[in-house]
Formats: sequence, structure tokens, C-alpha cells
Amino acid sequence: MSNDSTQTTHQTSIQEVYAVVTGAASQSPKELSVSAARLKELIDQPGTLDLLQQIAAQKTAPLYIRQLSIIQLKNVVLVLDEQRPAIRDRCLALLDEEDDVIGKSNEVIIAKLARSDFPHKWWLASLESDLMTPITLHFNQRFMSPVTEPSTCRVLHKSLRALNAVLKELSHIKMMTSVKTMGQLIARIHAPLSEIYVRLIQGLESSITISNLGSRRIAQDLLFAQLLYKIIMKMALWIWPKLRDPTISPMQSWFNEVFQYSAVQLRGLYETRIGLLMNLRSAATRPDPITLHSLNLYSMQQLDVARFVGLPLCDDLILYYWEKVVQANSSAELIEDSATAVFPVRILVPGMVLFKESLAQWSPARKARGKAEHTLTLPQDFVETAVTFLVTRFMPLNPNDLEGWMANPEEWVNTEDKDDEQWQFEIRPCAERVLMTLASQYREFVIPLLVKAFANVNVRPPANLQDIVQKEAVYCAVGRCAHRLKDDIDLSSWIEIAGNEAKQTSEDYLIVQRRIVWLIGRWVSEDCYPPTDPRIWQILLHLLTVKGTGTEVANLFDLNVFTPFLAPAVAALLQLIDEVDTVETKNKLAACLNTIIDRASTEIGPSVSLITSAFPQLWLSAGGESHFKMTLMRMMTVLITATGERSTPLAAIVVPLLQECLSPAFVTELETDALQLWITTLRNAAMLGTANNEPSLLDLFPKVLSLLVDNWGVLGSTTDILEGYILLDANAVLQRHASQLFIALKQPLTDASSNHARGLLDALALTLQLAHPSTYSEIVHSSGLFSSLIATVVEDKADVFILTRDVEVMARLAILDSRVFLQYMNASASMLGKPETTLWEGLLDQWRQRFDNVSEPRHRKLFAMGLAALVSTGRPEVLGRLSSEVFDLWTDVFAELKEVQQQQEDELGEETTILTAYWDQPAPSFFNGSEDTPEYDRRKKAYDTDPVRTILLSSFIAERLREAEVVCGGAQVMQTQYLSKADPPVLQHLMREIFGS
Repeated sequence: MSNDSTQTTHQTSIQEVYAVVTGAASQSPKELSVSAARLKELIDQPGTLDLLQQIAAQKTAPLYIRQLSIIQLKNVVLVLDEQRPAIRDRCLALLDEEDDVIGKSNEVIIAKLARSDFPHKWWLASLESDLMTPITLHFNQRFMSPVTEPSTCRVLHKSLRALNAVLKELSHIKMMTSVKTMGQLIARIHAPLSEIYVRLIQGLESSITISNLGSRRIAQDLLFAQLLYKIIMKMALWIWPKLRDPTISPMQSWFNEVFQYSAVQLRGLYETRIGLLMNLRSAATRPDPITLHSLNLYSMQQLDVARFVGLPLCDDLILYYWEKVVQANSSAELIEDSATAVFPVRILVPGMVLFKESLAQWSPARKARGKAEHTLTLPQDFVETAVTFLVTRFMPLNPNDLEGWMANPEEWVNTEDKDDEQWQFEIRPCAERVLMTLASQYREFVIPLLVKAFANVNVRPPANLQDIVQKEAVYCAVGRCAHRLKDDIDLSSWIEIAGNEAKQTSEDYLIVQRRIVWLIGRWVSEDCYPPTDPRIWQILLHLLTVKGTGTEVANLFDLNVFTPFLAPAVAALLQLIDEVDTVETKNKLAACLNTIIDRASTEIGPSVSLITSAFPQLWLSAGGESHFKMTLMRMMTVLITATGERSTPLAAIVVPLLQECLSPAFVTELETDALQLWITTLRNAAMLGTANNEPSLLDLFPKVLSLLVDNWGVLGSTTDILEGYILLDANAVLQRHASQLFIALKQPLTDASSNHARGLLDALALTLQLAHPSTYSEIVHSSGLFSSLIATVVEDKADVFILTRDVEVMARLAILDSRVFLQYMNASASMLGKPETTLWEGLLDQWRQRFDNVSEPRHRKLFAMGLAALVSTGRPEVLGRLSSEVFDLWTDVFAELKEVQQQQEDELGEETTILTAYWDQPAPSFFNGSEDTPEYDRRKKAYDTDPVRTILLSSFIAERLREAEVVCGGAQVMQTQYLSKADPPVLQHLMREIFGS
């Protein structure tokens, strides 16, 4: 197997690893599965990675075994310290490997070792001998002899690639020690590598001719030159932003030389490449790709634009790029997104981007402000020529664009709409961005040209397709520069022209008609033209019926003007959604309709039936397209929001829709939108039930229960839904589902996150307030809910906010019926196996402690009323604290609250007693975002009718004290055993507050 010195030690292990790797490459699924699992186990054992590399290094082993072995090593490279030297040495030996898979994996391993080992375990001096020595040695041999051994070329190639990988890995490290290491490495190798590169290029300059293109030697030299240049540019790009660092600044002169030399060489190489490819094209020969190594100028420019433009020959280089852009457009067939093109898109577009990003540094305004460090500013004739060139040559649709439009207008529009993402990679969107920058930096030259071009294309109707294409380009240019042109173009007059063009029936006009919609959208959205002109809505409404145009209708509009067009627009959009072919276009049109519904609000009423009748078919047409289904759910959400309390009949659509969306097949993708639709429906509904036995919202409540039990990730939304049901009809909900609800609440109230549990406790308190006690009083105990809550209170391990709300729930229950509360406590003692006194003492301790955590006056009064209800039970644990903790709490609340009862005449002329609470101020969170919905009114009513707000505290406490006297044996017993222990002034003050005397 191996002559490696480690073979004897690991003979058994290497045989096992070899067998496992062989099995992992087997065609038998069973053997592959077993071996893959065993290989995963072995990789975690010390020594396995070393053995994998030994197998990969064996030239006699089957190639697929060697490849799989080194790939496994590459994917982990977690070697022990004692194995690193052997693995590193073996990596260097593999630089002579013939197989590319093994060679490239080996480069990755070397780079990862370098990242972890430099400079402490793999020294810089060692690196020079390991990688730089074979590079310099083999290049010197190559320069001295026209004949080179294949193995020498192979080692040279792999060494260059390995060094490039090492620099790439090290350049990404941000730690200061590693940055210092990278700087030291570059300082040692930049000079010799640059010398080799210059010598190699000088030899190539005279050798690259048509007759020599087939030379293997020249092809190898070009490959080596490209790799060398990649390495040099990695070093240059790394030091560029760090040249102010004293340890890096000595390389400033080298960096300038590299840039200046590159700028000169790029011109020569580029012209040579163009000449060769033009000659090959004239000879009807299809060339192999001819590479031109990149300067990575854009990356350098983005780091510091001002410094970049100040580099030697930078202005000339950028203008040379622009010259090539202009030259390329002399013949459209010379431009392709191909490495064999005379003018590849991958070279032209970066040239245009460089030109665009440099314009701000060359602007006359910058120079006038004294901020320009460079003297170059573009003359007027240059700018005008560039603008004319962009608008007439690069921005018009080319034959391929037109062919794509005619074949599939929907797909073409969808692709073009992504130009914000593509402008750095495609010519047409990039040309638009260059024009926008020119208009910004050279406004006085560009704006008159665009105004003139806009006027010229509108002098007379287009005579042919070419005229239409040119008009579309001008419209595009005007739209891109809309905010700069709004004072120079009479848009109102153009609307008449656009109206006539919108009515043209020729298919050739479809392109310009879509651009009209886009242009109007740009003007309106950038406040260049008021949306109150009814003519624009007439145009847009007409174009909605034209397939392939008008998906931007709803960007901005004035409702007062748009209202007459609302119903036809909705009908046209629904028809378009049905007619178009691609889901992406359907989705955009549906989103447009959603915007219209949202903006129209209540005015959408007459169109609701049209939308709801079309909705089922739209949903069926969505199939498995989740994004389209999300948009459709948002359509129903905004429709319900717009119709408000009149939305109740829509439940017949919403209920089955939510049932499907929350089913296992769709819940992963549609759950968020489904829950929002559910919340919106509840907030706007007038009732839970529906007429004619149609699906009702109450039918969905079992899903609330399953969410409480199984899906705590959405407990926030689930709580909002639960509150929506309780506010709509708490009695109806509890009559059907009280037992299941209280059982479902137990676990999340105990184990869910603090925020979610607090929300659920608030929902429980609301339930106890709004539902009639007969619907739940027995179930509070039988479900185990009360015993769970009291256990949490007594254990005192929960979050303080949870404990506070637990006590508030206890107060609600006590106020409702103190005798039933006694039964709850007695039964819970049995269920929990604890003395009843322990429960009472724990509850009273929490009552005292959590009172200090309450700030809202209503809740502090709730604590006082709840404690009064406990006093009325006559329990000795409560009465024993009457003269101290109970009186102290009541004293605090009376001191904070001012409330009086007043007589007020009701609608029938009878007098009604009302409570005026001067402390009353609902917390903003109480309404939970329900403003402008019927639920807000329901929440307001729940707040207004809360017994805490409607019952006078002094009267309530007085009545509870009288009940306590009866339970404990009369007033004399009460006075002797409990009241006499109070501080007399405190007792006197409280009696005055409670009894008014």
C-alpha cells in the first residue's frame, strides 16, 4: 500500500480505512450506507485523516478511491498537532499530481493549513522554500530553455494555484495577528513575483500572433501569466486600503508601479486580443477562449473612489474602457456574453461601471467647490456624445430583446423588472445608470439633450418598428431622470400624446405602451406630476386590458380622482390575472389589485362581490405556488380590512381558506399570512356565526386549541386570535370549548416564554371577565387550570411578571365568587397533596410582593378588590394579615385613587348611578393594534364595563368586611381578634375611607 514511515504503526487502521472508503464508493446502496456511516465514525478518530491522505497519495490505488479519500480530508482538515507536519509535507509532494480533482482538493487543504498554522507552525521562511522556491526555480528553468518537462509545468501550475489559494484564505482573516502575518508574507514575495511576471509578459508580447496561437508553450505561458497576475492583484487589493499603515506604506511605490504597469499592459493586451479575434472571425475560424486577466478595478474603486481616480494613469485607463464601449457598438454582432466574443459583456459592463462611478470625481460642481483633487472634467462635447450614444445605441431594445418580448412578453417584463439587481452585469440597465449619473453630475449638458430628444420623438407618430424602439428608449431615459426633468418638460401636453399611443392596436406599439405606464408611474411616484389628472387613469385603465402592459397602475393615486375608474380597474385586473400565463405575472397583478383595495378602503364596497366571486378560481389556479397563494391571502386580508364590520359574510371564504392553509401540506409556507388573515377577520367581524349554515369562524376554534398545544412558535398570534374570539362572543366559545381551552392553556402558561405566557394570562383574565361564570366555574377546577396556577404561585419560581398576572387572575376569580374560590383552594390542596394552609399562605405572600410590581391604577385597584374578596371568606390566614398587609395595601390604593359615584339621567329619563374614576387611563397596549376596527370598540366596551371600573372601591370593601364579620362570628369577634391589632390612626383613617365616617 504505502512506503510511508507511518505505515507500520497504522497498518491495520489503513487497511480498515481503505476498505471503508472502497465501500463508500460502492454502487450497492446497502454497502454504501453502511460504509458511509462507518467512515463518518472513523473521521472523528485520531489518525484517520492522515491515513486518508496516505491513500490519496498512492498512485497505484484506483483513482476514484484516491479522489474520495482526499475529498473527505478536504472537507474537515481537523488534524492533530503531531500529524500536521506529515500532512503538510504530503500536500507539497502532491503538487506533482496529474489528476485535477486531487490537485484542486490539495490546494484547498494547503490553504486551510496555512490559515491555521501561519506564522507559528508554518513559518514564513518555510513557506518560501515550500512554495516560492519551486515557482522561482521552475520559472528560471523555463526562461533559460525552450523545452520544459511536463512534470515541471505541472508543479509550476499547481504551486501557483496553491499560493493563490493561500493568499485568498489569509486575505479574509480580520484578526490583527493574522493581518500582520499577511503583510509580512506580501512584503517577502511581492518583488520576486512581480519580476517574474514582467519577464513573462515581455516574452509574450512578441510571441502572440495568429501563427503562434496553436503553440502549447504560449498557451502555458498565458495560463501562468494569468495565475501570476491573480496573485499580484490579490496582494495589491489587500494592501490598497491599508497603505496608511506604517508597516504597509513602504509598499506604496510597488502598488503604484503595479497599477501603472497594468494600465499600460492592459491596453496592449486588449488591442492584441481584439486584433486576433477579428482576424479569426474574418477567417471564419471559431477561436478557443482567449483570456484577459482582470485588474479588479471595481473592487479597488469601491474601497476609496477619490484615491482610486488619483492613481497614475487611472483617468486614461477609465476613458480607454469607455472608448472600447463606444467601439464595441459599431457592430452589434461583436458584443456577446461569451469568452470568445471580440467585446465580451463581462468586459464592457465593468468598463461602463468604472466610468459611471468615476463621474462624480470629475464633475464641474466638485471642482468648483474646490473638492476635486484631479484636474479632469469632461468637456461638453464628450458628455453630449456619450448621452446620445447611450440613448440611441445601448438603451434601445436589440433584436434579441424584441424576439424575447414577442415570444413571451410576460417573462420578458418580469426579467426586465429585475434590472435593479442586474445593472452591474447587463449592458442596457447599466447604460441607464450611466445616463442617470451623467444627468446628476453634468446637468447643464444632459437635460437640454433629453428635452430635445423627448420633443423630437413626439413630433410625429413612429413610421416603423425602429422608430417605436427608439421612442421607447427615450421614454426610458426621461423616466430614469424624471425628478431632474420635471421643470423642463410639459408633461400635461404629453399626456394627450400618450393617450393616443395607448389606443394604438398594432402589436409593435405594445413595447411603448408598457413604457408609457412605467413612465407615468415614475412621474407620479417621484412627485413630478399630480395623480389628480383623470387622463392618466383613463390611459391606465385602457392599458389594463392590454396583455403585457400596465402592471404598475397602483403605485400612487388620488382616491377622489380614481373612484370613477375603480370598478372597471378591478374588473380588468381580475380578467388579466385569469388570462396571463406565468405565475410571476399573476402574482404581480394580484399585488397590484391588493394595493388598489388597500388605497380604496371603504370605496371598494361595490366591487367586493366581483372579487369574492373570482377568488375561488384564482386560488385553484395557484396550485402549489406558495408565493401566489400568499398574495391571494393578503388580498383577502386587505379586502376584509377595507370592508370592516361588513366583512362578516366573507367568513364563508375565509374559513375553508384558513383550514387549507393551516393543514400540514401548506402550514410551513403559508402559516404567517394565514394567521394574519385570521386575526384581521376576527377584528373586523360583527359576529362569530353566519347565516344559512355556512362555515363560521366558530368552526375554526379547535385549531386555536391545537396551536396552543402544538405550536408555541406562533403563540403571540394565537393569543391575538384567542382574544378576538373572546371579545366577539365569549359565552358562545366557552359553551362549546371551555374544557378543551382551559386544558390547552395549562402547559403554555407554565412553560412558554415570559412574553407569551403573560399575553395568555391577559387573555384568560379577559375571558373570566366577559364570559358568564356558569360557562366555566366548574371547569376551572376540573380542567386542572386552577391547581396549575396556584402551584405556580406557591412555588415562586416563575418570572415576576408571570406571577403578577397569576395573582391578577386569582383576584378576578375571587371577585366573581369568593365562596367558589374557597372550593377551588380546597380542591387544589387535595390535587397537589399540600395542606390548604400552605396554599393560602403562599398566595397571600405573592399578593403582597407582586402588588409592588403593578403600576397601572386599574390593576392596583384589582389587587385591592381581590384581597377584599379573600377577606370575605373569613379564612384565618387572610384575617390574620388584615391589620397589617391588607390594611397597608388598601391604604396605598385609597391614597392613589380618586373616584366618586354620580347620578346621571339615562336615555329613558331614569337616573343611573355611574362611577367617575379620575385615575382612569387605559394603557395603549390594551387595544393591541385594533384601532380603526370593530374590535377596538369591543375592547373599549370591555374596558368600560370592567367591574374594577364600575364598582366603587370603598363600597366593595365595606360589603366584604360585613361578610367577613358574619363568617367569623360577628362584629365583636372581628373587633377583638383582628381589628384591635391595627394601628389606631390607620384603622380610623381606613374606616373613614370605607364607611365615610
